[in-house]
Amino acid sequence: METTRPAYPTTVERPVPTQDLSGAVGHRFIYTYANGWQYEMYVKNATTIDYRIHTGHVGGRWVKDQRVDLAMLTRGVYKISWNEPTGTSVCVTVVPAERVLHGVIFFPDWIKDHGERTVLFQNDHLDEMRAFRDAGPTYPIYEVPEFARITLDEYVGEDDEKVISVAPGELPAGWSDRTN
Repeated sequence: METTRPAYPTTVERPVPTQDLSGAVGHRFIYTYANGWQYEMYVKNATTIDYRIHTGHVGGRWVKDQRVDLAMLTRGVYKISWNEPTGTSVCVTVVPAERVLHGVIFFPDWIKDHGERTVLFQNDHLDEMRAFRDAGPTYPIYEVPEFARITLDEYVGEDDEKVISVAPGELPAGWSDRTN
């Protein structure tokens, strides 16, 4: 069995292996976690995503221009992680060729109890999200580790503001159920 290795090992002098982000950047992924929650992520560029949450604890939420750390762990395996103004942290590993994804969402306690407060277009409510975060409670953290099936992987190009431009509820019925 052949193993996939980075182009060179990491060292103090060369801490980051060669990065080929082309399998993720410019792609829209629609995926459904094993718990039934459906998400959509557009990897807008190497440092930014837009996303919509179609179903689940905070279904209806959508966000544009979320800063992320994107890294290729090995050929065809990508890790995307970020921290939101709500206090939520997320780490997602995407393996497009295998149509699998693993995500861990770290919700602060206030979202576990009042997720409905975040079901909106976050960009228009940043100060409100930070106020909820600061008011807490933050702990205990509600961890949601789940595998997901990628049902749609489509290349839509980089930095396209139209890819995610409306709330999930404004899309035609069945829009997020498309597969390829």
